Amino acid sequence: MYFNDNIIVLLRRHFRERDRMVSAYSLNHGRIVLRFPGINKEASKLKAFSEPFVNSEVRIYLRSNASIGCATGGKLVTVYPNLRNNVRKTNVALYFCELMHRLTPEQSPNPNKFYLLENSLAELDNFKFNEAAAPAFLLRLMQLSGYGVESKPLLNIPAEFWAALHKDNLHNLTFDNAEEIVYLNKARYVCRRFLNKYLAYPLNTIGELDLTVPLEESTRVTSPQVRAALSVLEEVLQPA
Repeated sequence: MYFNDNIIVLLRRHFRERDRMVSAYSLNHGRIVLRFPGINKEASKLKAFSEPFVNSEVRIYLRSNASIGCATGGKLVTVYPNLRNNVRKTNVALYFCELMHRLTPEQSPNPNKFYLLENSLAELDNFKFNEAAAPAFLLRLMQLSGYGVESKPLLNIPAEFWAALHKDNLHNLTFDNAEEIVYLNKARYVCRRFLNKYLAYPLNTIGELDLTVPLEESTRVTSPQVRAALSVLEEVLQPA
């Protein structure tokens, strides 16, 4: 069976001598695994299609009852060139992709997740780097995955600030005063607790993004307050 689908590459690895295996999130089929045959040949026309966070429309061949498709052609939508020229933006983009790979099931389509990734990469590409982009993306992915903390502001984060992290454009999430930075660090801590709870091993990109800021250091709260906050997190960070 042949079909076309829009995909964003999440990660890739070499397979055999000349092929690549790619994990990608597609618009109509969710997270899928594709083989790009002969991609390591010098004359290969699809090499760019197999690079991380490349957005393309790909022609896919899938045999009956097979779980891995084969990319046979396509056209590029965008490679996000401005993003690739900035190391910090590149790290955040790789973080987005790893989250999509680790927190989404295979072949379970969710167009909203695809658009979340596509729009977030576009904002990284077109606007100035923003420290709040990483936690905001994860909070939105959590919401789309059924973990439902958008309506439950945590750790005494103001409802308006919490709503902005879930709904505002990423490039508008600019927090400059000390109080807002404290709230942002609290949001990072929520992300850390969620990932520790639901991932079997740490993300490869998390250390570079400084998402492990201890709550005591970022908010200067006392130990009883920390224990109370953790008990609340354990209750609310449950699948809906």
